[in-house]
Amino acid sequence: MTEIPEFGTQFVRTLRADASEINHPRQVTNAAYTRVRTTSVSNPQMIVVSKEMATELGLEDEFVQSDIFLNAMAGNELLPGMDSFAMNYGGHQFGQWAGQLGDGRAINLGELKGRNESSWMLQLKGAGPTPYSRTADGRAVLRSSIREFLCSEAMFHLGISTTRALSLVSTGDQIERDMFYDGNPVFEPGAVVCRVAPSFIRFGSFQIHAARGETDLLRDLVDYVIVNHYSHLGTPSKDTYLAWLLEISQRTADLVCDWMRVGFVHGVLNTDNMSILGQTIDYGPYGWIDSYDSDWTPNTTDAQSRRYVFGNQARVAHWNVAQLARAMFPLIESPEPLQEILDAFPEYYDGSYHTMMLSKMGLTPKNPNEDKQLIQNLLSLFEDVETDMTIFFRKLSDFDADMGVDALEAAWYGPLSQEEEGRLGSWLAKYWKRLELEGANTEERREQMNRVNPWFVLRNYLAQQAIDLAHDGDYAMIYELMDVMKRPYQEQPEFDRFFARRPEWARHKPGCSMLSCSS
Repeated sequence: MTEIPEFGTQFVRTLRADASEINHPRQVTNAAYTRVRTTSVSNPQMIVVSKEMATELGLEDEFVQSDIFLNAMAGNELLPGMDSFAMNYGGHQFGQWAGQLGDGRAINLGELKGRNESSWMLQLKGAGPTPYSRTADGRAVLRSSIREFLCSEAMFHLGISTTRALSLVSTGDQIERDMFYDGNPVFEPGAVVCRVAPSFIRFGSFQIHAARGETDLLRDLVDYVIVNHYSHLGTPSKDTYLAWLLEISQRTADLVCDWMRVGFVHGVLNTDNMSILGQTIDYGPYGWIDSYDSDWTPNTTDAQSRRYVFGNQARVAHWNVAQLARAMFPLIESPEPLQEILDAFPEYYDGSYHTMMLSKMGLTPKNPNEDKQLIQNLLSLFEDVETDMTIFFRKLSDFDADMGVDALEAAWYGPLSQEEEGRLGSWLAKYWKRLELEGANTEERREQMNRVNPWFVLRNYLAQQAIDLAHDGDYAMIYELMDVMKRPYQEQPEFDRFFARRPEWARHKPGCSMLSCSS
């Protein structure tokens, strides 16, 4: 007989519920969440399950392969102990206060104890409307669901803090979407992703209560997070709140530093998309920089303001932490300690970024000014010469003094001019001199560099190819990408075609270059 896991509801039991369970768009006050049921789909079919996440949750293979699991992951039925709800939160979107936002197409199922007694919240994205859906239908399309599933698992295997994905289900229903908001809606296949994280609480979860003057509820939520996710900081108090905010600030800086390391652009760093645990959350119009460009954004909505471009992610994250600090003011009642935490962010991030960039080159910090110049000169070259950063750093690990600039030619999108060859040659000479100064063993350097420079990243065009095939009912590439992404730092000759520059056909193709928030 299939063993069904028992779910818990610590969040629901601890925090204040919406007094109404009427499921229509409305303002929800004095509540952290609203109980809401998922909406059934017509013909659920399991596309893929993350075996690693299932194992982490302690789910037996027989259960994962059962119709019971399929129907739960599609939103067609609740399992014992599930008490489904949508979270109430607000946030700043593109720098402007947007008021109440909330889980508009996400429904939390409940908590599950995994291996080592770790607690995980399971959440369905695309399982129907909630009071926070505003004018939307609460559903998700297949293309965005594939992107979310693949990217969250890819980021995990890259060693980057992230929410996870457990399952991807096609619904058998057609969903109307206007992908680029240009007045050309079409019907697309629907899907539901099961997302998993210790918590889905965001910066905006605190902002909404602070903005409404709901100080008791704000305190209850902060205390809940500290007790359940930051217990090492001690009993909740003003001092604990400040230590907590400092740790969130540093976790956020570390997260952005990791994004910069692998060339990831989140695309929509609104405060409601910032995890209180310092995890990557809400995979919408994200992308990898196929060619290095600090001014690139994958988000069509951000094409004019360019607020969320690759090179601006740390500054936006700092601004977002400031908005969280502002929300905490009613509990701290003094601006000075909050300002101290905010003032510490740039120095902390700059130090982490500096060390990270040197590690990509196989170097350790020596002379701050010279090291900084070495980094800036390389990035300046990247900006002027269309460069695949992922390939460049993997090839750089094999570089030695006997090689010329052509050893790195696989990273360039076009031939170098004589002036560009001269600049690169000069940089490589300084780099090699710096390596000699460190006296590192060549093989040890190579191994160290290849631990931080991935061989595989989920390139935008690869995800789009998997989506195109899936729309025709062919999921083979999803499985293939799931296979290769499990070892992103190892060379995998059987997948050599994935270690290649973006093909020219993908330069301007929708889904490969620019995406919308519905993507």
